[in-house]
Amino acid sequence: MTKITRRDAIRTGATLLAAPAILTYSLRSEAQELALEAEKGATLRVLRPSKFVQGDENLWLANTEKFSKQFGIPVKVESEGWEDLRPKSAVAANVGRGPDIVYGWHDDAHQYPEKLANLSDVATYLDKKYGGFYDVCKKYGMRRGQWISVPLGAAGSKMVYRASWLKEAGHTAFPKDLPGFLKVCQDLKRINKPAGMALGNAVGDANGWCHWIVWAHGGRMVDDKDRVVINSAETIKALDYVRELYQTFVPGTLSWLDPSNNKAFLDGQLSLTNNGISVYYAAKNSTDATVKAMAEDIQHADYPVGPVGKPTELNLIVNAMLFRYSKFPKAAKKYIAFMMEKEQYEPWQEASIGYFSQPLREYEKSKIWTSDPKHTPYRGTLSNMLWSGYGGSPGYASAAVLADFIMVNMVAAAASGAKSSRDAAAEAQKRAERYYKI
Repeated sequence: MTKITRRDAIRTGATLLAAPAILTYSLRSEAQELALEAEKGATLRVLRPSKFVQGDENLWLANTEKFSKQFGIPVKVESEGWEDLRPKSAVAANVGRGPDIVYGWHDDAHQYPEKLANLSDVATYLDKKYGGFYDVCKKYGMRRGQWISVPLGAAGSKMVYRASWLKEAGHTAFPKDLPGFLKVCQDLKRINKPAGMALGNAVGDANGWCHWIVWAHGGRMVDDKDRVVINSAETIKALDYVRELYQTFVPGTLSWLDPSNNKAFLDGQLSLTNNGISVYYAAKNSTDATVKAMAEDIQHADYPVGPVGKPTELNLIVNAMLFRYSKFPKAAKKYIAFMMEKEQYEPWQEASIGYFSQPLREYEKSKIWTSDPKHTPYRGTLSNMLWSGYGGSPGYASAAVLADFIMVNMVAAAASGAKSSRDAAAEAQKRAERYYKI
């Protein structure tokens, strides 16, 4: 058996394979009609990230069953752990077999665009029917004028904090700038109610805040010509700031993965972290009276804005990919479109209390965003978001740099003092250049 290493997976990447489908499917809008006649005897195999909130999985499976009953197409849904989804998808692309549809991270589709089916018909239909995709979705979904993946949504990341503890530390409102944010964290540490954000190789939380803090100071991995420029004065200023911020963190954040801050927050160890709405969801639905009461105290806020003067958020976007080796591409397209239709999409959002924010502008009107004011900050997740390869172009190199956690490792090294800010930035430069020279 051929051994495929993690680096092989990052290089060749991919994800999906075969199964069946059936029937004629017609989707209509004022703008156009999408007519797909599924292959006879089609069945589908779908790979997606494992759920972080139970409502996501429950409604996804219910909507899938609805699809199967309506169109006679059996669908097998498989869930994969967040850290394992990317390499498993990459192996499927490398060997040419696996799930038909994979819902993968960020710009994974740009690692192996030649392995993917053209989804322009599905994306164009959805774009025209539902008010248009946000610009960042087009960055991730399109390559050379063709849609190679269809954005499903993003697990939004906001600052999640205990309002009463913020007040106890002497603050009545969440800060909107970086000096104010550092002061809040210092004051929370002073009253022994520290902040904490993941610095391990976490797909969601660590990537989110580490990119934010570097971008907020004007640092970038690459420029608009895809030249690596991370070793810059702006990056070094960001890392100097992070070193101060890290002193306010609860111990252990260097090894935290995505579930770690959720657990610490709900255990009462944390006053503030960056996260999706899952912490609030878990508290609100807890059977533990103490944890349930915490839900009233939880608040959400946008990331503070840095010297660049604008939001610099990175959120965990999920994109549907269909591989060319699938035996049932029409059935697969039918499934991707079906799951994005209002009748399925809005109930799915509501079941997960907005854990995934929409890629299409029409869904800004979803009642989930106003049914509870604590949901509202997550509504603009994708409208405010930058792409992971900002300010260059999505592609093999940007996807590989993200998958190799170069930004996260740089921030962690400088924060902990394992390296000086200058040395951490210089090392990141060298690591990124290995990918961008390919």
